[in-house]
Amino acid sequence: MTEKDSNVSSSLAIYLRLLRYVKPYMGLFSVSILGFAIFSSTQPMLGYILKYFVDGLSNPDATLFADAPWLAELAPWVADLKLLLLVPLLIILIAVWQGVGSFLGNYYLARVSLGLVHDLRVALFNNLLRLPNRYFDSHNSGHLISRITFNVTMVTGAATDAIKVVIREGLTVIFLFATLLWMNWKLTLVMVAILPLIALMVSSASRKFRKQSNKIQAAMGDVTHVASETIQGYRVVRSFGGEPYEQARFLRASQGNTEKQLRMTKTAAVYTPMLQLVIFSAMAVLMFLVLYMRGDASAGDLVAYITIAGLLPKPIRQLSEVSSTVQKGVAGAESIFEQLDEASEADKGTIERECIEGRLQVRDLNFKYPGSDKPVLQNISFEVEPGQVVALVGRSGSGKSTLANLIPRFYHHEQGSILLDGVDVEDYTLRNLRRHIALVTQHVTLFNDTVRNNIAYGDLAGAPLEAVQQAAGDAYAAEFIEKMPQGYDTLVGENGVLLSGGQRQRLAIARALLKDAPVLILDEATSALDTESERHIQAALDQVMQGRTTLVIAHRLTTIEKADLILVMDQGQIVERGGHAELLAQNGYYARLHAKQFEDGSQPAAVEQDA
Repeated sequence: MTEKDSNVSSSLAIYLRLLRYVKPYMGLFSVSILGFAIFSSTQPMLGYILKYFVDGLSNPDATLFADAPWLAELAPWVADLKLLLLVPLLIILIAVWQGVGSFLGNYYLARVSLGLVHDLRVALFNNLLRLPNRYFDSHNSGHLISRITFNVTMVTGAATDAIKVVIREGLTVIFLFATLLWMNWKLTLVMVAILPLIALMVSSASRKFRKQSNKIQAAMGDVTHVASETIQGYRVVRSFGGEPYEQARFLRASQGNTEKQLRMTKTAAVYTPMLQLVIFSAMAVLMFLVLYMRGDASAGDLVAYITIAGLLPKPIRQLSEVSSTVQKGVAGAESIFEQLDEASEADKGTIERECIEGRLQVRDLNFKYPGSDKPVLQNISFEVEPGQVVALVGRSGSGKSTLANLIPRFYHHEQGSILLDGVDVEDYTLRNLRRHIALVTQHVTLFNDTVRNNIAYGDLAGAPLEAVQQAAGDAYAAEFIEKMPQGYDTLVGENGVLLSGGQRQRLAIARALLKDAPVLILDEATSALDTESERHIQAALDQVMQGRTTLVIAHRLTTIEKADLILVMDQGQIVERGGHAELLAQNGYYARLHAKQFEDGSQPAAVEQDA
């Protein structure tokens, strides 16, 4: 199979798969097809009416069906009507009939189109929620958002708008050709002779449209990506004078998109007049033959034939131009199906437990990220009894956060084991495993919703207000929440933009407290807090950590000193382990870290963040 045949086969397969999404709307779609059939049937009617109009100019008293006496028996009042009255009446009736068809076709196809957009967007968004972490690591958010917004609209054009043109204009061509064949089949065969040339031109243009559409989508994703990054990081942009750089970056992305759009427009602009020239050349030959072979035909017959033949170029041109729309949609559908076909987050676990004690055992754990040969964790082993606190310290890139991410299975380990109450975390169902784990990270995520809904989020939604208030109080967040205009019903803005860093962190801690999970992971949980807030939070955490297995990552020394076990990590390995006093006595890595943090003789500084 040649590359050309392979591309055609691929495009057809993608398009047929796309049409499956129309299946739930087949009832509405059938009504729209009926409407377009009605609309298309009126085209030759309007052309053929000219025969009687021209004939009526010479003989206004003639009747429409003078040569059809059988009609007099069925509808005498129609048979007796003169052309003077009947032609205007028929034009009005045809217009009404055409209007009915246009409404049915356009309105019900629009309902199908909007339903298709909705279904695809929901499918894409729901699919995003099930994709593994590694997918988000290798795809930027701009391109993912562009699929849901831009690509879906292009797909809709292929699945509905293109079908609208194919059905409406295709039926119009069929009705017009059928009428022409009925009127004079010899002349009509001349029109058929140009069809292979038209098919060749359409095929050539389709390949170009497909390639250009793929490039346009990638360029649109770049535009969305740059805009998204700049909006999210506007504080950094402004504080570091990054406006000129971001302007230049966005200008390049937008110019690239514009240039690719212009290339497609240029292709269409050259292709359409060329096709039109071919069609009108055939029309010129046809008109010559009509005049040359007129025979016994009346003036009305000739005018009607030429008029109906003259109606053909427009639908044929629109049918050829639909290739552009289809190829755009196929290119968009290709990227959409690529994401939808991505394997969901692996969940082969079968064990579900209502409650666990929180005993954590890590044995001979080795890990490297998918697609990388560099080991991130090597021979990690330790045990934590229920209610104990283990602290991970070490420089950036030592593997602390990676280790924490393996416990709730954000990534999957293949060598070694992580046991929770004696069961490997891979054997729990994902939802059940994560229900037993509460996570607080340095980078707090809040939603543009109320304080209450941000604390009682997800599985916690619907928690009593009293429980939310209790969690907020334990996290020392109640003091600022109650001063807000609407208290717990106050909107916090996008990602909590209306709150300070310490306030956002306390809401995240309140969320973890409300979850009341037996395993607690704190990843730089108090790094955004001022000294006063940290004292309050530390007191709350000391109380919360009682009876819970707690993994504290790169925490301040106040937490590290109280930990039952401190693991010092470097280059993915545990290089020291023990209690605070024990590690200081060893005068090794931990002792140097401790001395560095207190070298200024003031408050302890935060340990370096993990990468």
